Amino acid sequence: MAALRRLTLGPAAALLRAQPGGAGAGAARRWVRALRRSPVRVLPPRKEQRAAAPAGRELAEPKGARPGPSPARPGPRYEKAEAGDRRLGKVVTIAKSKKFRDQHGKILLEGRRLIKDALDAGALPQTLFFSTVGHLKELPEEKLKKTTLVKVKFEDIKNWSDLITPQGLIGIFSRPDHAKMTYPAVQLQNSLPLSLICDNLRDPGNLGTILRSAAGAGCSKVLLTKGCVDPWEPKVLRAGMGAHFRLPIIANLEWESISNYLPTDTQVYVADSHDPRTQDKMEDVSGKASSYGWVSRPHNLKAQIGREDLAFDSESEEEEQGTDEAWIPELDTQCYHENWTLAPAAAVVIGGETHGLSTEAFRLAESTGGKRLIIPVVPGVDSLNSAMAASILLFEWKRQLHSRAQVGSSDSHHWE
Repeated sequence: MAALRRLTLGPAAALLRAQPGGAGAGAARRWVRALRRSPVRVLPPRKEQRAAAPAGRELAEPKGARPGPSPARPGPRYEKAEAGDRRLGKVVTIAKSKKFRDQHGKILLEGRRLIKDALDAGALPQTLFFSTVGHLKELPEEKLKKTTLVKVKFEDIKNWSDLITPQGLIGIFSRPDHAKMTYPAVQLQNSLPLSLICDNLRDPGNLGTILRSAAGAGCSKVLLTKGCVDPWEPKVLRAGMGAHFRLPIIANLEWESISNYLPTDTQVYVADSHDPRTQDKMEDVSGKASSYGWVSRPHNLKAQIGREDLAFDSESEEEEQGTDEAWIPELDTQCYHENWTLAPAAAVVIGGETHGLSTEAFRLAESTGGKRLIIPVVPGVDSLNSAMAASILLFEWKRQLHSRAQVGSSDSHHWE
């Protein structure tokens, strides 16, 4: 028993027995009893204590504790959608409705690239649905502080996505205001005094492609008249590939207000596949070509050709007087590759796929001294569609402007 006690007490008991007065043995016994009554308590790590602490009750730091290393910077706070959460389906369904977009001023963006471009341009996000936290790290965190972030299953995003390969990101944004957007500096540096006017364009894919070409050519702005498809429709956004956040897009304009958005001394040109200088006038008047792309309406073509060249059936004077109001003014015609960059600024009007150019477009062109631009095609081939015609004309104007600038630079150098 004595040996066991010596083994248990160890050096501390030996030290107590060595004290004078013989009190060492009694002190050792009391120390052993104290150990039995108060066993050592092993505390869990601080992180587990915080998790087990009651809600609203902070865990106090022990006295004399040294401050540990600062915790890692937390990421954005988000909530996890529970089973049966229908918010994603609801917002996607209503955001695809033009009526909802107009009433509530909200748009739907999908994909990392498009959402990042929108954030960089200053668009205001309201709700962002994502499938993995890694998606959030690819976006500027400081611009998501006031955004509701909801983590959902990838299958949910896949079910509601319009993309062939969903990226796991869907965002609801406030409809951007072109006057409050911050467009990329490189886009502003390469901006040209060239505007694009879309006249009654209704095909989402064509409009998206046109916007992409306008951004690529360096247009200063794009104006959409009433009757055009909503530029913030999901199909237009996908075809635009981020062009919406690279240059101003002003939609739903009346023709009377178009000139307010154009620089002073702008010449307006209309794109038309019909050339009145050709010999196949009567074939064009039949309306065959006008059924395609960006050509004028048949009654507009009649005005250009002249009444004497048309074979009218029995029409009363009242009918003729009624059609007079629909006729448009005559414009000079030139091929697109001929120089048309002499004015300080230019604007090109592209007509819709079904109705083509409106009468107001021709009148605006006449009032600014503009012309009709023709892209010749091989006889028998249908006219180009709106997106193709716009791309050709915009990049041709850019080419002519740069060529003129190079000629001017060489002349100046020659005189020096």
